[in-house]
Amino acid sequence: MGRNEADTRAQLIDPALHNRGWTETLHIKREQTPGAIDIVQGRGKRRSRGRADYVLRLVVQEGMQPVAVALIEAKAEAKAPTEGLEQAKAYASGKLHHIQFVYATNGHLFVEYDRHTGHTSAPRPLAEFPTPADLRRRYEAEQGFSLDSAMAKPLLTPYPVGEGKRRYYQDAAIRAALEKMARCHAQGEPGRVLLSLATGAGKTFIAVNLLKRISDAGLLRRALFVCDRDELRIQASAAFQKLFGSNAATVTSREPQKNAKVLIATYQTLDVDQEEADANFFTQCDSENYFSFHFDTPSLQPKGMTSALFLLMIA
Repeated sequence: MGRNEADTRAQLIDPALHNRGWTETLHIKREQTPGAIDIVQGRGKRRSRGRADYVLRLVVQEGMQPVAVALIEAKAEAKAPTEGLEQAKAYASGKLHHIQFVYATNGHLFVEYDRHTGHTSAPRPLAEFPTPADLRRRYEAEQGFSLDSAMAKPLLTPYPVGEGKRRYYQDAAIRAALEKMARCHAQGEPGRVLLSLATGAGKTFIAVNLLKRISDAGLLRRALFVCDRDELRIQASAAFQKLFGSNAATVTSREPQKNAKVLIATYQTLDVDQEEADANFFTQCDSENYFSFHFDTPSLQPKGMTSALFLLMIA
């Protein structure tokens, strides 16, 4: 019969990872996803705990934010090493974890799927699992930037209040945006990021923490956060002011808020809410290249579903 999944993790996989340089305190994080929903007497009931995934993270410098690069799906010893690979691919996708390297293992052999190249390896002994240095070298090569570069600093800047309050998919969205920012700069491309988020996923949390990490890394000159209605502007202002204090301010027709680092406005206030609008307020109050970052958060409500879009433009 062999070891069950829990014993395989504890007795085979954990020691092998530690031997390859992946430490519990620095590199390994077990992300807890929401519990599955069971239908009980016709009503949905969420289980108290969901799946825990191995997420391997690179540590460039102790005390800085680790960067998630790999996900491991562990199966019982008697299973084939490829057993959980398709499952792990789904977990590692941009919709959940946004992780480049995907692994499945039975504690003896492992297989690797590289989301960047689409290549799946043949089974190899777990004793040959890549080290943190191995994956950092490959991650940087495939992402197109060095983690030592100036534009990668926001990716390594810790969350302002720690990781405790962020959800795994919010972290995935923030990492994806910061990676794109660094990659665009390294390759001389226009800096634009588009995130498609379900309503309730926390686009304001993502925007606030994204900007705060950019600011703490010393790369934020001034940012404009634009909403499509007053309710979102009020919500965004409260969230930004928790982290930025008086450096975040709401723009009104009477108060352009030139001294604030983060300006929160509506399309209507800026006079850019219609194609024929002349943007008088925007052009009169803010000079060309006044903002280094622009955030647009239009809400879309197609028939049958509700979604939200989040656009970051880097000037």
